[in-house]
Amino acid sequence: MKRVFCIGELLIDFVAENQGSDLSKAIEFTKKAGGAPANVACAISKLGGRSAFIGCVGQDPFGRFLLQVLEEAHVDISLAQRHPEIFTTLAFVSLDKDGERDFVFSRGADKELKYDSSIKSNFKDNIVHFGAATALLGGHLEDAYNRYLFDALTQRAFISFDPNYRGDLWKGNEEKFVKKCTPFIEKSNLCKFSLDEARLLSGKSDLVEACSYFHELGTQVVVITLGEEGTLLSTAHVKKTVPSITVQPVDTTGAGDAFIGCFLNELAVLDTLAAIDQKEDMLTAMVQKANKAGAITTTNYGAIESLPTKDQLQ
Repeated sequence: MKRVFCIGELLIDFVAENQGSDLSKAIEFTKKAGGAPANVACAISKLGGRSAFIGCVGQDPFGRFLLQVLEEAHVDISLAQRHPEIFTTLAFVSLDKDGERDFVFSRGADKELKYDSSIKSNFKDNIVHFGAATALLGGHLEDAYNRYLFDALTQRAFISFDPNYRGDLWKGNEEKFVKKCTPFIEKSNLCKFSLDEARLLSGKSDLVEACSYFHELGTQVVVITLGEEGTLLSTAHVKKTVPSITVQPVDTTGAGDAFIGCFLNELAVLDTLAAIDQKEDMLTAMVQKANKAGAITTTNYGAIESLPTKDQLQ
């Protein structure tokens, strides 16, 4: 089984449960572990896979709590960094009745992740997932992200990219976000987008045209999550919508991370990922299972706690 290296932020989500979607009215918050790459790493490990997290937290109680959560989920944290002076990154999240969210970042130690050249050899013939919402906002993290992308290429790793676009972080700078994402789309074997991300990054309103654009850039497999409608799966050989299951969502936080984590875990068990874009039936089955993982995650509060185990998924 291949290892999946997830690079990016690990943070605290302070969730205002049952407070509505207006953070200004929230009174009580519940502490939850979060951060998209960390969620993906936990999704993989909870399904029995081998994942490792590469990111930075502070040497404070929140940082210790977060790393403990990952350890308890059997994620390898040996490559995580701890900053002695910068506080762990925080996010404040509010939810509406449909589980949709509103949130504010208080950015801290995640941006301090420093590139470590000794990690490069670990990527050889494994999977590297780039899925941090904060990775392209500057700081040491962005530099490390770009350098790890090069390392993944030279080590023949299978590369996965999820832009995790957060509109509040890029107001007025959408073109810059698109420009920074483009090299990752060009070099990735697999790209996962939401509907809005696919349209923003391609400049196309039609999803078939958007997928064609992404393939022209260089990515082999594109998956566009469409919520309750399922997922659009696209390769050079097939474009099809794979249906999901019906659930009553209470919190959509982490659903996309559960999806891509499950998908990567399915890929990790294969002996070879060569020509994976030509295996329609196999990819369809993987997307069906990943859809189910994402849907299950929305039925409870908090991302990591809600990620399904292998038994729950079956």
